[in-house]
Amino acid sequence: MNFLAHIYLSFGDADITLGNFIADSIRGNKYKHLPPRVIKGIELHRQIDTYTDAHKIPKKSSKRLHANYSHYSRVIVDIYYDHFLAKNWERYSDIPLAVFVDDFYDLLEDNYAILPDGVKRMMPHMIADNWIFNYSKMEGIANVLNGMNRRTKNKSKMNLAIVDLEQHYDDFEKEFTLFFEELIIFSEQKFKSL
Repeated sequence: MNFLAHIYLSFGDADITLGNFIADSIRGNKYKHLPPRVIKGIELHRQIDTYTDAHKIPKKSSKRLHANYSHYSRVIVDIYYDHFLAKNWERYSDIPLAVFVDDFYDLLEDNYAILPDGVKRMMPHMIADNWIFNYSKMEGIANVLNGMNRRTKNKSKMNLAIVDLEQHYDDFEKEFTLFFEELIIFSEQKFKSL
């Protein structure tokens, strides 16, 4: 899953949210210096990723893209799934998406000192261009895919994946909806055990 899903699956706990968000920027166990609940958020993130990687529905979505994007297809599916979460936000939360995202940006700014360097470099761009809120729009997803393609020095061709999303939109949305219901249950169980 991508940024929005990980933030959402932190169930409103600020420290868990921080850990869940920064986890991809931390290698191995180089996080033991962080506050205990932030560490739990990192662990939750990794459990969510492991569950997602092994689940048949995201694999099905990824397989549809594999011929064109090889190992990048899973990253693309994560981005697609965040789009469907943002687009259908009212189904999952009573808090408006704009408010939820603004609160998250405030959380990052309030905890800037403990953020990994990579997150500190990315954060101003994320906030200025409102990446997470703009996942709800096709234009926002196109911008994310273009940015990811640039990060791979144009090797991934992920910028073209917006066409795949348009062509198979209903299939990807159905797969997301089925999978996310299961992921919420899994994540709630893991959250309660933290």
